[in-house]
Amino acid sequence: MLTTSKAVVSDAAPEEPPGAVDRHRLTATQGLAALSLDAMASVAYGPEAIVLVLAGAGAYGLGFTLPVTLAIAGLLAVLVASYRQVIAAFPNGGGSYAVARHHLGARTGLVAAASLILDYVLNVAVSVTAGVAALTSAFPGLYGDRLVICLGVLVLVTAINLRGIVDSAKAFIVPTAVFITSILAIVVVGLFRSSPASTYTADGHASVLAGNATSVGALLLLKAFASGCSALTGVEAVANAVPSFRAPAARRAQRTEVALGALLGVMLIGLSVLIGRFHLQPVEGVTVLAQLADASLGHNWAFYVVQFATVILLALAANTSFGGLPVLMSLLARDNYLPHVFGLKADRQVHRHGVLALAAVSAALLVFSGGDTNTLVPLFAIGVFVGFTVCQTGMVIHWREERSPGWRWKALLNGFGAVLTGVSAVVVTATKFTEGAWLIVIALPLLVLAFEAVHRAYGRIAERLGLGRVPEPPRRDRSLVIVPVSHLSRLTCEALNAAVSLGDEVRAVTVSHPDEEDRRDMEALRRDWELWNPGVELVELTSQHRSLGRPVADYVSRVHTYHPHTRVTVLIPEVEPAHIWQRMLQNQRGAVLAHAVRKDTDAVICRLRFRLGPSAARVEA
Repeated sequence: MLTTSKAVVSDAAPEEPPGAVDRHRLTATQGLAALSLDAMASVAYGPEAIVLVLAGAGAYGLGFTLPVTLAIAGLLAVLVASYRQVIAAFPNGGGSYAVARHHLGARTGLVAAASLILDYVLNVAVSVTAGVAALTSAFPGLYGDRLVICLGVLVLVTAINLRGIVDSAKAFIVPTAVFITSILAIVVVGLFRSSPASTYTADGHASVLAGNATSVGALLLLKAFASGCSALTGVEAVANAVPSFRAPAARRAQRTEVALGALLGVMLIGLSVLIGRFHLQPVEGVTVLAQLADASLGHNWAFYVVQFATVILLALAANTSFGGLPVLMSLLARDNYLPHVFGLKADRQVHRHGVLALAAVSAALLVFSGGDTNTLVPLFAIGVFVGFTVCQTGMVIHWREERSPGWRWKALLNGFGAVLTGVSAVVVTATKFTEGAWLIVIALPLLVLAFEAVHRAYGRIAERLGLGRVPEPPRRDRSLVIVPVSHLSRLTCEALNAAVSLGDEVRAVTVSHPDEEDRRDMEALRRDWELWNPGVELVELTSQHRSLGRPVADYVSRVHTYHPHTRVTVLIPEVEPAHIWQRMLQNQRGAVLAHAVRKDTDAVICRLRFRLGPSAARVEA
C-alpha cells in the first residue's frame, strides 16, 4: 500500500532488544573497514594523478609533487574537521544533504544528494573495474573476461552487504589492515634508503615525462591539485552513515573520521616524499605505486604482497558506497524524495532495497562500459566535489547561526575549504568535460527534477488522504463480503468462515460460460452447494468471453450502484503451496481477479492464503 507517512517501517520480524540491535552496528574500527575503503584505495591513484599532470612540465614539474600533495593534505584536514562537526550537528546521517537541506534550502539539499548518489554509484563501477584492471595486468589471459569478473566481484560485495554492514566490515578488516600496513611499510622503509632498492618494474617501459618543458604555471598546478583531489573521495562517507555506528554513534563516527583523515594524510604525504626522494618518473604500463613498492621494498615477495593487497582493496573499495548510499536514500525516502521502500530496514539493520538498487545501477554501468576503467574515470569525482562545496558552505552558515566559542575561526576554515573544493569542482569538470563529464552535468539536474517529481506525487497523495488534518468520526456502514468460488473444497470452507467473521452479509459468486461443458460444471456446483447448505447465497455470473475478473468487477459495481452506503469486500481464496517452486503450478486466477476489481471498483481486496500444511489460513488486505 502506498503511504506518505514519514515513519520508517521495519520489514524485519519482531523488534530486537537494544543490545541485539547494537550487534548489527559498527564499532570505530569496523567503521574504518566498512566506510573508508574508497578513500584508502585512492592512494593507489591519487599521487599518480598528480605526477601525470606535472610530468607535462618535465622533471622540473615533478619537483612540485610534494607541495601539491601538501595542499591536498591541508584540504583533507579541513574536510575532516568539517565533517567531524557535521557528524556532531547532524547525528542522523546524511552528510552534505542534511547540512544543505537545513541551512541552504531543500533545492540545494537535493543538489548535494544527487551529487552524492552519482558519486557513490560511479565509485562502485570505477573501484570494481580498477581492481579487475590491476588483476588482468598481472594475468593478461583474463583480459577478455574482465566484464564477467567485474560482475562477479559486484555480486560478491552485494551479497556480503545484504548480510549487514557489520558482516561486510568484518570481511574487509583483514584486506584493509594488510593494505595500510603495506603502504606504511613502503614509506618507513623508503625513508631509510638513499637510492631505490630496485627499478625492475619500470625497466624497459617508456617514460611519459615531457623532455622540453621547463616552466610550471598556476594553471598546471591547479590542474594537478584538482586531479590529486580524487584521493579525497570517500571522506564524506562516515558522516553519511552515522546511524550505522553503535552508541554513542556520533562519537564513534567522529573517531573513525579522524582516523581515516590521519591515515590517508600520512600515506599521501609519505608516498609523495618518496617520489621526490627516488626521482621517480611516470612510465607506460606501470603504476607509480608499483614503482614505489619496488624502490622501497625491492622486487621480492613484499612487492607482490603490496600489489595483491592493492588489487583486493581497489575491488572492494565499492563497499564504501554500500555503507553510505543506502542510509542517504533512506533519509531521502523519509523526506518523500524517494519511494518509501528505500526507508525500510530489514533484519541486521540492512537497507536492503537501497543495496539492491545500487547494485543494479552499478551493474548497468559496468555493462555499458564493458568493464573498462577509462570509460568511467572521466565521470568520477565531480559529484563529490559538489557535495564538499555545498557542505562547507552550509557549515559556514551553521557557525554564524550557532555562534559558539571560536565560531569565526571555524566559519573561516569552512569558507576556505568551500573555495578550494569549489575551484576543484570547476577545474575537474572543465578538464574532463569533453571526455564524458558532460553526462554528469546533465544527470545532476535530471536527478534533482526526479526527486521533486516524487515529492510532488507524495504531496498529492497526502492531500487526498488528508494527512495532518483531523478526520471525521468513524461510522459503521453495512458490510458485504463477496467470495468468488469455482468448486467446493476446504479452501471454499475456510474462505466462507473468514467472510462470515468479517461482514454483515456474505455472498458467494461464481462465473460460468454458455457452453455445454461449463453448464454441466455449473449444475454440479449448484447441486453440491444445495447439499452443503452453508447458509450463504451462491450468485451465478455469466461471461461470454471466458473472462473472470470483468464479471466480478461489474457485479461489485452494481452493488455499489444500488447500495451506495455498503462497504464491499472481495475475499479471494488462494492456495499457498508448501514449496516456492510449486507456485509456478498455480493458475494465478487470484491475481487476475484482484487486478480487475482493484482497477474498476473501490472495493476492499482481501486475499486469503490457505497454506498446504499444518498452519492455519491467513488473510492479507
